Amino acid sequence: MNRIRLLIVDDSALMRAVLGRVFDAAPDIEVVGMAQDPYDARDKIKALNPDVLTLDVEMPRMDGLTFLRNLMRLRPMPVVMLSTLTAEGAETTLQALAYGAMDFMQKPAAALGGDISDYAAEIISKVRTAARCPVRALEPGSRQPASPVLAVAPSRRGLIAVGASTGGTEAIKVVVRGLPAQTPPVVVSQHLPFAFSASFAKHVDQAGALRAKLAEDGEPLAAGTVYIAPGNRHLRVLRRGDGYSARLDDGEPVNRHKPSVDVMFRSVAEVAGAEAVGVLLTGMGADGAQGLKAMRDAGAGTLAQDEATSVVWGMPGEACRIGAAGRTLPLDRIPATLLEMLNRRR
Repeated sequence: MNRIRLLIVDDSALMRAVLGRVFDAAPDIEVVGMAQDPYDARDKIKALNPDVLTLDVEMPRMDGLTFLRNLMRLRPMPVVMLSTLTAEGAETTLQALAYGAMDFMQKPAAALGGDISDYAAEIISKVRTAARCPVRALEPGSRQPASPVLAVAPSRRGLIAVGASTGGTEAIKVVVRGLPAQTPPVVVSQHLPFAFSASFAKHVDQAGALRAKLAEDGEPLAAGTVYIAPGNRHLRVLRRGDGYSARLDDGEPVNRHKPSVDVMFRSVAEVAGAEAVGVLLTGMGADGAQGLKAMRDAGAGTLAQDEATSVVWGMPGEACRIGAAGRTLPLDRIPATLLEMLNRRR
């Protein structure tokens, strides 16, 4: 097989050197060039024709976000963003994902002088995945696909559980945008660092008619609200009278993730059973597949995003493989189907 041709774009000579050493250890990845700013990157993309870019968020002369937007309009290609774990870095990275970046990694600033083997394994895996992903051009004046809010109100009873990873920040917004204001409570576990959680909740809150917020331990779950697991806690659902409440769990990572979709789905299976519907969206790995199977076994309605509309068909693909998904649908059909399934459970 041909090696993945990688261009590293970063204004820091030290970071370029660190990333170069990381990727030199991957036999299937060839670093074909390094660029110190977007203008340098533009010239090297033309000359070297890389398969994948790693792109720094903050650079001189032109910021990474502006460069990415232009790139995805004119020469779409897989991009993995490199971000700092700050509020500003989180906001910029989430915007980059809206513009078409495949994934992101934090910069290994704290680990430059020590062991970065875990970091290296993860970023190598993300570049390999990005190289296999389909890329869609960014349409001028558009950041994300439209998804009209449905006019038919669902039953207020019930619960919707949504899990996602790579590509999920945009997919979740599409689902939320298609749900009306009086939708039953929605709980979400998306693989993100804690520093990104508040910015992600704000983006989801602005996506449609539903209110979105970070889940708080012990709070009752209300209709019309999306409850998002913070990036350093598992989100479980407990029974509370004739409704539900949130429980944040500081336990060990499950499937290497905290929050874990499996943890959330299993709790929904236990306390909501046939009152719930669950959907597993785009994501790398298999987290959530077994939990969705537990929901289906408990009588819940279950959906998985299809391969054609997923950025990475790992998690939903595994759910389909083990029989966890009752139906497999393109992303734009999922909101209406969730409501239909809830109404059948009244």
